[in-house]
Amino acid sequence: MVAQQRSKISVIGTGYLGATHAACMAELGFEVLGLDVDPAKIDALAAGRVPFYEPGLEEVLVRNLENGRLRFTTDYREAAEFADVHFICVGTPQRSDSNAADLSYVDSAIDSLAPLLTRPTVVIGKSTVPVGTAAVAAARLAALAPAGDAVELGWSPEFLREGFGVEDTLRPNRIVIGTTSPRVEEVMREVSASQIEQGIPFLVTDLQTAELVKVSANAFLATKISFINAMAEVSEAAGADVIKLAKALSYDDRIGGKFLGPGLGFGGGCLPKDIRAFMARADELGVEPALSFLREVDAINQRRRARTIDIARGLIGGSFAGRTVAVLGAAFKPNSDDIRDSPALDVAATIASLGGVVTVYDPEALEKARRAHPELGYAHSMLEAVRDAEVVLLLTEWAEFRDADPDELSKVVRECRIVDGRNALDPEHWRARGWIYRALGRP
Repeated sequence: MVAQQRSKISVIGTGYLGATHAACMAELGFEVLGLDVDPAKIDALAAGRVPFYEPGLEEVLVRNLENGRLRFTTDYREAAEFADVHFICVGTPQRSDSNAADLSYVDSAIDSLAPLLTRPTVVIGKSTVPVGTAAVAAARLAALAPAGDAVELGWSPEFLREGFGVEDTLRPNRIVIGTTSPRVEEVMREVSASQIEQGIPFLVTDLQTAELVKVSANAFLATKISFINAMAEVSEAAGADVIKLAKALSYDDRIGGKFLGPGLGFGGGCLPKDIRAFMARADELGVEPALSFLREVDAINQRRRARTIDIARGLIGGSFAGRTVAVLGAAFKPNSDDIRDSPALDVAATIASLGGVVTVYDPEALEKARRAHPELGYAHSMLEAVRDAEVVLLLTEWAEFRDADPDELSKVVRECRIVDGRNALDPEHWRARGWIYRALGRP
């Protein structure tokens, strides 16, 4: 299919998912219009500035702005007139009054777009939603759109890893589309043609199965992380080494080594809120016992934060009051500036609330951290952060921290004590350089 015959695409919502999807669809050769109700966000993207940190995305954005395949708007009418395919990429955060997902942004997108759809159109949801949402959205689209049943909906969950968003969009490990419509499937095959040609699996399911894929994957990954962290709790009590335990388990190909990294646990904008929303939806469906194990998965994850604080407190004599503490890391993971439900920032803020004088450094997330936690101190380099520290906590495993020279740090700290919350360092090396080293799940 030649480029002139390709469907024109709109992407509704230009947060992490939407901005990445819009830029990458343009990179694949489509004409793309990104839409958001936030003018400041649209102005930044139209000027070639990505309002968050994601390696490689700004280059893709700028390249496709310059070649004319990508532009941005705040006008739903413009998007409706322009596009043949609309991707819904808005956020579904946790509700403030429960564990359930807040679907107000999805509802708003549909309510704003549907009355403007006057010709046959395909709408594809990519937002992570509770199972059953898509069927309701499809009925609402058909009811509100002047084109009626000629507006068809499918659901294609995203599987982006922050820090690898461009790669995961251009070369995903699978593409899933939930639909019973031949036309929706045909459109998704067109949009995904170059990826299908590379041999990337293309799976067609019903709407409900597609909705379950993302949350099921996240629930499994969260369970695997919390499993090894539960083994870290047992290892500490028994005097065992959870790192060696995890390595031994990884050789079993039924288990594998991915996501068997014991440490401070998971955070971010997906895993925590997705497993909680999954539990809430199971309760609504009357199958709450089927996912009750996720409550302990969540609880284990939260306990890792408390245990990290306890280890640090023990190293400085039992109290943080008036003690200087350096925290290396603010983002929930490296190669990202996302601080949503960040274990690192949670630990830092808790220590500060207990009287500690906390200084935080992160290569990319400082400004977001400062806005969220103005009560903390911030430094613009690792050496500045650890200066005069009585204990150092490594809480986000940036390469800069993994590669830190203990001799250089020992020249500026007050006491050579470190808590490795990510099991990212070589304990023997640090101990040999005169540091007291502690980590979760290790002797």
